[in-house]
Order: sequence, then C-alpha cells, then structure tokens
Amino acid sequence: MTEVVAWLAGAGQGRDALGVVSGGDGRGAIGALPNGVVLVDEPSPEVRFAVPAWGADFDPAALPALEVVQVRSAGVDWIVDRIPAGVTLCGARGTRDAAMAEWVVAALLADLKRVRPFAQAQAVRRWERLDIGDLRGLKVLLLGHGSIGRAAQRLLAPFGSEVRGVARRARDGAAGMDALGELLPWADAVVNLLPLTEATRGMVDAPMLAAMHDRALYVSAGRGPTTDTYALLAELQAGRLRAVLDVVDPEPLPPDHPLWQAPGVLISPHVAGDTPGSDRAAWALVGEQLRRFARGEPLANVVTEGY
Repeated sequence: MTEVVAWLAGAGQGRDALGVVSGGDGRGAIGALPNGVVLVDEPSPEVRFAVPAWGADFDPAALPALEVVQVRSAGVDWIVDRIPAGVTLCGARGTRDAAMAEWVVAALLADLKRVRPFAQAQAVRRWERLDIGDLRGLKVLLLGHGSIGRAAQRLLAPFGSEVRGVARRARDGAAGMDALGELLPWADAVVNLLPLTEATRGMVDAPMLAAMHDRALYVSAGRGPTTDTYALLAELQAGRLRAVLDVVDPEPLPPDHPLWQAPGVLISPHVAGDTPGSDRAAWALVGEQLRRFARGEPLANVVTEGY
C-alpha cells in the first residue's frame, strides 16, 4: 500500500499502540488505522488526506499531493469553493443528525413552554402566569428534509406533532418546494434546516415569512444566510412571528445588532450540532474514511452539486 499522509487539524500525532488518536474531544473515536497511514501535525506537501477544522485558514491548492478533503461538519458551504479540480470533498452527513434533531425539539419546547418570558420574569422576581402550549397536535413544517430533517421528524413522532417535510424535489415523505405556497400558511412552526447554496441563499425572504400565519414560530438551524435577517426582524418587531435561532446572518452576531433585542426571539450561537456524541460520530467517520481511502475503496458522503 502506498503511504497515506493524513493531516487532521488539531489531532496531532498522539497515538497509542493501536494507532488510535488520543484526545478528550472525540478524536479517540477514529479507531485503529492501517499500517502506512501517517498522521501529521501540520499541512505539508506530502498530505493526501486532509481534515481541516471548521472555518480554518486552509488552502487546499497549496497541497500538491492532496486527493481528499474530509470535513466534520454536515454543511460544506464554508469550504466547497476552495476545493481544486481533481480533489474529492466529503461531508459528515449523518454524524450530527441526533444532536440537531434534539435541538429542534428543544427549540419548539422552549417556545411553547415560554422559556424566555418566564426567565425574564424570574430575573425581576415577578410571579407571572403565562399560557403555554403543547407539542401534541403542533403542525411543524421542516424546510429541508435530508437526514437531519428526517431525524427531527422521527423524534417528534412520539409527541404527536403533525410533521410535513419539504425537499428540493418531491419524493416519498416530502413535498417539493413548489408546495410551499400551501404549506407555509398551514404550519404552526417552520423549521429551516436548509443547506447554504446559491439556490437557498436568502430563500426565506419577506414574502415567505409573510405567508406564515400570525403568531407562527420560525426556527432556524441550517445556515444563517438562507434567511433574510431584516425581513425576519421586521416580523419579530411587529409581534407577528416568534423565532428560535441557532444560526443567524451575520455570524457572530454583533453586540449592537437589533436582533438581540427583538421581541419573541431566542438565540443560541450556532451550537445545535456540537455535542460530545456528534463530535465522536464525526471523528469515527474520519477514521472510516481514512480506512476506505487506504484500501482504495469508494468514499462516503462525496459532495456533489455543492452540498
């Protein structure tokens, strides 16, 4: 077997006798690597397989031997435009599904159970009764019905929510985008799980938000730029919609941005998919991909059409 030099951002060369990369952040899940796989601390001209960190200053074109870039994020929008011809880009689809689905359910519950207003009342020691809602019977529209959307739908099923999915093209279990005109007014909650592509950038715009019924909830956990921030802000400030957002545009959100103070919004800093379990799953995928590459086998999650 030809030697495979692999660079794993932040992983270093701390391997035990079985060739397992050490580390408390999930990298131990890589598992045993075949003889001939060499891990390096820094990118070098010999690197054939690279695992850059999210948002890293990484130039694949500077690595003449590079054949594969494997990321540990489900989305690849942050790096896809930097991949040279002839280099294969692989995403981490599937590894963050459980964490993302849990966050979606938590976001819906946080809104229904009025977490923000109760916390605000507690902060000023005010005993205030507010109406709370149920997941049972809630009409949830999943905008983006890939593996994360399907995981969210499975997790919502025992609660008795009525869930519908929308995908780029209609298929079993999901309507096509042309059904949005009918589905947006139907939904009590719209959950945006869209990847960021040229087709989805700014897709959730003023007309789409206006099509949602009064007092509906907008949840966003895909990518911030798929939503027109100021169109959403206008709906929040008018009190017509509420929102729970894990992704925004821009990121990080500046301290003086009006979205922070908008009524009816909860914001988390793009962490929905970042849990110990999802991190272990992503590193386990890295290990499996390395083994496939070393054996000359087809790789999983090869990126086509930009995502």
